Amino acid sequence: MPVITVINQNRIIPCPTGSNLMKILRDAGVFLEAPCSGLGTCGKCRVQVVSGKIPDPAPDEKRHLSADDLARGIRLSCMVQVMNDMSIKLQTHSKTTPVLTDGYLPDFYPDRLSDGFGIAVDLGTTTIAMSLVGLHSGREIGHASAINGQHRYGLDVLSRINWECMHGEEGIYELQSAVIDSINHMLEDLYRQFNILKTQINEIVISANCTMTHMLLGEDARGIGKAPYQPIFLSSQTRNAHQIGLNTGENTILYCLPQVSSYIGGDIVAGICACQLKQSAGNRLFLDIGTNGELVLSCNGKLISCSCAAGPALEGMNIQCGMRAAEGAIEDIQIQQGEVSLQTIQNSSPVGLCGSGILAAVRELNRNHYIKKNGAFLSPEALPDQDPRRKILHFIQKKKEVVLCHDPEIVITQNDIRQVQLAKGAILSGVTSLLNYAGISPDKLDEVIVAGQFGSHLPASSLTGTGLLPQELEDKIRYVGNTSKTGAYLALLSSSKRTEMETLAHEMEYLELSQMPNYQEIFLESLQFPQ
Repeated sequence: MPVITVINQNRIIPCPTGSNLMKILRDAGVFLEAPCSGLGTCGKCRVQVVSGKIPDPAPDEKRHLSADDLARGIRLSCMVQVMNDMSIKLQTHSKTTPVLTDGYLPDFYPDRLSDGFGIAVDLGTTTIAMSLVGLHSGREIGHASAINGQHRYGLDVLSRINWECMHGEEGIYELQSAVIDSINHMLEDLYRQFNILKTQINEIVISANCTMTHMLLGEDARGIGKAPYQPIFLSSQTRNAHQIGLNTGENTILYCLPQVSSYIGGDIVAGICACQLKQSAGNRLFLDIGTNGELVLSCNGKLISCSCAAGPALEGMNIQCGMRAAEGAIEDIQIQQGEVSLQTIQNSSPVGLCGSGILAAVRELNRNHYIKKNGAFLSPEALPDQDPRRKILHFIQKKKEVVLCHDPEIVITQNDIRQVQLAKGAILSGVTSLLNYAGISPDKLDEVIVAGQFGSHLPASSLTGTGLLPQELEDKIRYVGNTSKTGAYLALLSSSKRTEMETLAHEMEYLELSQMPNYQEIFLESLQFPQ
């Protein structure tokens, strides 16, 4: 039986001959970025094969790896079969990821106080944030956060749904086990840190999107990923936490917030409740931007929602030098006269570009006229010899790219621009369609509320400078943080807030953008960059 030696983790992993390298590493608990869930399309699961004979690279590998990469033994682990003993070095980054745990909290009356403790959870596709709450006082005693363990099955919900489609009941079980394990590790940390017993946990409240809620409960999510996009349930769910595998007392209650549709979930309902949009006068737009963009428009309390497939670019995926929002990720960029200034998470040395970084890069390239309105790069040869843009805009191996950093080399490619175009086109077309449906123009919006992890690293100028939002909204943007978790906290402590969320989910109108008049024309127009 061959063995794999992971040099930079000092580990030896045995495996059957012919095994897929990514699967073996994943099953052994070795972290690898795998946004495409091992389909060979993202190019992120890189390893360096130091010794051992392996098959020649497949065409998919050659599309992602340069001749220099291949010469150094760099391969995509999802495309490699293990035929004999081999030694490898991991190439992906496992630095810490800061998880947004705080969010706007309105005044409310806590009428569910009791003895014991409760847990409020924001179960996100990428990250999980948790609060330990003393039910006698209603105060947060501690908190924990972690990466959602389902990341090894893909970084977006559609990749994970596809895993269920490929693996059936086994896939459903694997995805449930991954997220249950993640939550249990967080619970155990809180138990140890605050010296409490699992039997003292009375209730856990989960705020999550529709897919994550299904996968947590072990329900079949495959219907969410294909027409007519039908989930098993939309209503709130109450279960026994211990019986689905959570490390709690035998009588601990698990409550999951209600959903509006397959793609407007309990996390959005939580945010709308926390921000009190139903009670707000005027016109207000709520945005939660990620792989899937969720939008809710409030016109004097009348709520209209839609969702759009922004794609993974805004979370740093499908970008040549992209990465998740972790330590060392570039989160903001300034370009002046061809000189680049970088701001990274935790002020660490740059490693790659997270979503806010790629959006900032495109903002700066657009502001400094490196790209045309249609997103195409200018030709360096067409610029005057002394034009400062020549410093970083290059034509290399028949491809145009902008070099942001040399050590390590971090670049923006034409494909990166196209990925951002698709994301911003999806979001802007959703905003435009919502406003058209309500019969109001952008200048009539009183406020734009941005929630979630992505918005926490995002200056307003990036939203408007790329055309993701109309320019006239830049001074109306307010960031509210993790309102998904604060919504779970409200539901944990307040019966009236729980009832309010049930009502919101039932009453909120949902628009299917693909069925909107002239949507295709709106989307194509939304792809253009403002200049």
